Amino acid sequence: MHHPLPHDVVIAGAGPVGLLLACELRLAKLSVLVLEQAADPRSPLKRLPFGMRGLSAPTIEALYRRGMLDDIAALQRTKDDASNGTHWMQQPRRPAGHFAGIQFYHDDIDTSKWSYRLPGPAGTSMAVDMEALEAALAARAIASGVEIRRGAGVEAFDQSNDGVTVRAGGETVHGRWLVGCDGGRSIVRKAGGFEFVGTDPEFTGYSVEVEIADPNELRPGRHYTPTGMYTYARPGTIAMVDFDGGAFHRTQEVTREHVQTVLRRVSGTDVTLTALQLATTWTDRACQATAYRNGRVLLAGDAAHIHSPLGGQGLNLGLGDAMNLGWKLAATIRGDAPTNLLDSYCSERHPVGAQILDWSRAQVALMRPSRSSRALEAIIRDLIATEDGATYFAERVWGVSLRYDLGGGHPLVGRSAPDFELACGMRLGELLRDGRGLLLDFAPSSPLRALADRWRGRFNYVASDAGDRLGLCAVLVRPDGFVGWATDIEPDREEAAQAAARWFGEPDAASE
Repeated sequence: MHHPLPHDVVIAGAGPVGLLLACELRLAKLSVLVLEQAADPRSPLKRLPFGMRGLSAPTIEALYRRGMLDDIAALQRTKDDASNGTHWMQQPRRPAGHFAGIQFYHDDIDTSKWSYRLPGPAGTSMAVDMEALEAALAARAIASGVEIRRGAGVEAFDQSNDGVTVRAGGETVHGRWLVGCDGGRSIVRKAGGFEFVGTDPEFTGYSVEVEIADPNELRPGRHYTPTGMYTYARPGTIAMVDFDGGAFHRTQEVTREHVQTVLRRVSGTDVTLTALQLATTWTDRACQATAYRNGRVLLAGDAAHIHSPLGGQGLNLGLGDAMNLGWKLAATIRGDAPTNLLDSYCSERHPVGAQILDWSRAQVALMRPSRSSRALEAIIRDLIATEDGATYFAERVWGVSLRYDLGGGHPLVGRSAPDFELACGMRLGELLRDGRGLLLDFAPSSPLRALADRWRGRFNYVASDAGDRLGLCAVLVRPDGFVGWATDIEPDREEAAQAAARWFGEPDAASE
């Protein structure tokens, strides 16, 4: 029996990853349905202080290239004004990030070492809360024609050679593809038979908002203790880790009495809590799907990889998955994708995820309540306070060092494209708004102009000089903003054509 296939892609999960992926697929005019278990997208945990997230350079660039950065920044400014500004403004030096709570600062970072970055509207780091980010992405998704059904989480599915039948919210829907963006406890991952491997937790983490009988009982700031670690901001915001092997996470209700007991043990004080206003737990369990695709089912975001929230890498990792997957899945559905293009989603993103999981594990090692960890912490503090150290940690935390292994060629290949300021008055980032690739030709008399006609509609061709072209003569940029080919000598048409075929399939036969 043949079912109708009204949706090209069904996405499980209306968090930031699912919403960004939906927006990417709509750029290719695909039919997209997003299914979300929660009936109401609002949650106190998505607002300040617990909802704050740091966006990395690749995430900020992605939002800028799709014309969403200003909307998100405006929403965040409104929230910052309401909460009397950002916390770092009261500090003598501007923090740039941390590693296991060890701060590094903007004035220590040498950005001149990042030779393939150019100044532009997209900076290297930005703070945003989850509510503002989700609201902006949902508004863009709905405006572009995405259907979002809330209160309709995926319950089960069956896949065949030509589609996926999904049961959600008591109904049955059909799609050609299903993407699980449904978080760390992903139903899609579990029902889809994906192998999920990694390391067990060492601690239970707590993020709580409390009322304290004597707020002066605790010292503000982050403190390592013989039994764990806690961070305190007055009047009552506390994050702490209890090295119990993750025993308490989601096993029983978080009560005021329990939080008080753990806080007393971790802080070594007799602090008394008079009220528990908000509480959530988390662990440092770090696991990753061995593959991100099984037939017509794919995973992205926390469904594909989970780790502790230390350093705020998880959101950026998931949004990077969405940007990498969107154009590849769209080309596959359109029928013009080159061989193995969709397979490159996993081969490019899996190593990035594995590296972030290890980055998280390294921070846990530094936080353990042991003399060896405190000795290692002292060394890291010395290193992170140097220019080279701060620059290295900024590269990793901000995502500046991200580079896909796309084989040999120019050192820019596999990196995020520089935001060239072109003589025609445009910036490179603005030329990627439509979700197509870009062939940027700095030598208009070169033999590359004809390529855009051959690959009609799959990438745009722009011939223009630039204020600073970093010594390049031509650059082929993928739809996700990463460089697929570049040359700093006279462009070779055949070499450029091979690069175009690698990322955009065979040329349009009608143009041959």
